[in-house]
Amino acid sequence: MMASRRQLLAILTAVSCLTAPVLAQAAETIRVGLPTKTYWPTTIAETAVRQKLFEKEGLTPELTIYRGGAETFEAMAAGVADIILDPPSLVSTGRKKGVMSKLVANAAMGSFGWQLMVLSKSTMDVKGLNGKKVAITSAGSGSDLLALWTAQEKKIEFTRVPVGGGGLVPNLLAGNVDAAVVYSPLSFKIAKSGEAKAILDYAKEVPPNLSAGWIVPDKLIAEKPQVVQKAVNALYGALQFMRNNREITVKLISDLYEIPEDIAALEYENTIMKLETDGSMAGEGVASAVQTSIDMAKLGGLKDIVPTAEIISAQFKPVPTKP
Repeated sequence: MMASRRQLLAILTAVSCLTAPVLAQAAETIRVGLPTKTYWPTTIAETAVRQKLFEKEGLTPELTIYRGGAETFEAMAAGVADIILDPPSLVSTGRKKGVMSKLVANAAMGSFGWQLMVLSKSTMDVKGLNGKKVAITSAGSGSDLLALWTAQEKKIEFTRVPVGGGGLVPNLLAGNVDAAVVYSPLSFKIAKSGEAKAILDYAKEVPPNLSAGWIVPDKLIAEKPQVVQKAVNALYGALQFMRNNREITVKLISDLYEIPEDIAALEYENTIMKLETDGSMAGEGVASAVQTSIDMAKLGGLKDIVPTAEIISAQFKPVPTKP
């Protein structure tokens, strides 16, 4: 009997020694690149982390926040980000330059919360920006595309000044620029405080298009498709959790970005609740929305465009991870 117990103990010890390394290796790191801090992709990724949705998919998340969409895309191109949130135009121009990536999940079909803003005391309208300075996050970013669209649509010319996501509001309020393309909830915050006002609401003015999607390198799609699938599962699981838990999400937005809860509630209602919950890149409707986004960028001077079909991967329909 004693021998049997010793043998059983030895077997259990050996099994534990063998399985421990396997378990340790099971969780693969996923590096998530986010275009700026106070922005809805960050809210989604943070929710996925806090609800342990990446962990439930067997992934270890590493979130990195950049100064804008272009810098985020550059991080992926440099191999330091696995999945990022950016507009389709960067994917298209990137392929022409040898940066091979694809849109794997549809995130937003509009520029929700984005506004062209001036100081409250300003009497300037959109036409008045001709010859002036307008702040954007970075060249090639979503804010840059909206600025370019504004110039084309309103038939004016202005200087686009890249100041990073964190620099939009400070530079506008300091008078260093005449206007700024501001994303929510910052746009809601400075409008509510009376510091600035919107002279153009992009959510209403810009034609429906796929303004942003989750993007991964071709290499990751080819070599580790299961990691891509797990990542989008976690991200869309987070979005589903947010939509189903208003109070928790509003408090998270308020805490993350140090804004009052009434402003966080505006972000929840006007941005979070309007994001794409399906995420699928399949179908003519999605392809058409991507094409519209590319066409808008072309109006702003974007060149070296590849066919829309080359920048879409429809194999990763999100299956939202449950908390």
